[in-house]
Amino acid sequence: MSIRQLITGTAIALVLSAGAAQAQTADSAAVATAVEAVLPEVVAWRRDFHRHPELGFAETRTAAIIAAHLESLGMEVRTGVGRTGVVGILRGARPGRVVALRSDMDALPVLEATGLPFASTDTGQYMGQTVPVAHACGHDAHMAMLMGAAEVLAGMKDQISGTIVFIFQPAEEGAPPGEPMGGAALMIAEGALADPRPEAIFGLHVVPGLPGTLFYRPEGFMAASDRVDITLHGKQTHGAWPWRGVDVIAVAGQVVETINTLTARTVDPTTTPTVFTIATINAGVRYNIIPDEAVLSGTLRTFNIAQRDALVARASAAVTHVAEAYGATAAFAVKQNAALVYNDPALSAWLAPVLTEAAGAGQVNPATPPTTVAEDFSYFQHEIPGVFWHLGSSPDGVDPATSAPNHSPQFDVNEKILAVGVRSEVLTALRFLER
Repeated sequence: MSIRQLITGTAIALVLSAGAAQAQTADSAAVATAVEAVLPEVVAWRRDFHRHPELGFAETRTAAIIAAHLESLGMEVRTGVGRTGVVGILRGARPGRVVALRSDMDALPVLEATGLPFASTDTGQYMGQTVPVAHACGHDAHMAMLMGAAEVLAGMKDQISGTIVFIFQPAEEGAPPGEPMGGAALMIAEGALADPRPEAIFGLHVVPGLPGTLFYRPEGFMAASDRVDITLHGKQTHGAWPWRGVDVIAVAGQVVETINTLTARTVDPTTTPTVFTIATINAGVRYNIIPDEAVLSGTLRTFNIAQRDALVARASAAVTHVAEAYGATAAFAVKQNAALVYNDPALSAWLAPVLTEAAGAGQVNPATPPTTVAEDFSYFQHEIPGVFWHLGSSPDGVDPATSAPNHSPQFDVNEKILAVGVRSEVLTALRFLER
């Protein structure tokens, strides 16, 4: 990227004096040079994490590598924050504001099918079973980029007024079974945002998109996510004599149809996106026996608290009535996995030229549509203002609409975008401390 492109693509330059603009451009060039120098390490870290993924709250090897790196940079490092979380504190040469940058750490119980030479063959324990584990959501890249940003910023320590807090968070993909809370909530409860307390927090996530583009929106960006569990109780009977029992299989079918209809017919899709999906149905052990229990689970994604609460109340009542109509009973439970990712409007407006400085003119969309996927970065935003953005990472020449999505066995990260991610984190921290 040329200096001329940086000047043209940075909106801040329009409101600064010529001398100040030249100073900022020089800083950008220095950051770009430092990022290029650390990029081989970033790629190596990403591939190592990818080869050795770990599930939520089991990221022991991962956390040890991160902590050792931050310590080597002379930071104050706290480990075991939220089980396996790591917090690094970089204090600049002069006092000033405090800002936080966050990365997630955990992988998923997915059998990788990327064919990469550094593909995962590791396994882990999930719900009492041994399962394949893979970084099928890109957290390997997130960690590597933030480690690279930490190295660049540590190298600029003498120029920094203020403090930067680096948060490496476990269990972003949700609390494992039996755990009361996920990684973000637990880290907050154990003081990740205390001593020093950041004034703002920033984070990113790789997703299908044109390589190197950055996109986000103010206010509601990523949906609130609720897990829904429904247990139906009937009466077991022979499959040839359904009238002698209470058929929970038939009830389960009606429950799915009822939820789909409620979502499609009672929520205005022009005002707030809403997705209510039943994803699992477990019942029965034999083809000719109608069981006495069926267990369903699913996910609810919403952007409006009042609308979400109303839909949950309607669904609970409707499921209960459907079960009663067949002579069955129903238990309906909802548990929040992630709150609404709410990007602070003022920070979102301020951030656009900073991200343009990092990615280049025409590479940033600060008003992208909301997305129904979720992120527990939202819990940090409940504590302090923050902004979360997406980084396009599709393969070169591949339509993002057809590239493998996050959580799929084929998901991969275009490593050409790693430099953009590191620059965006470094410049966001520096420009915030300069505000």
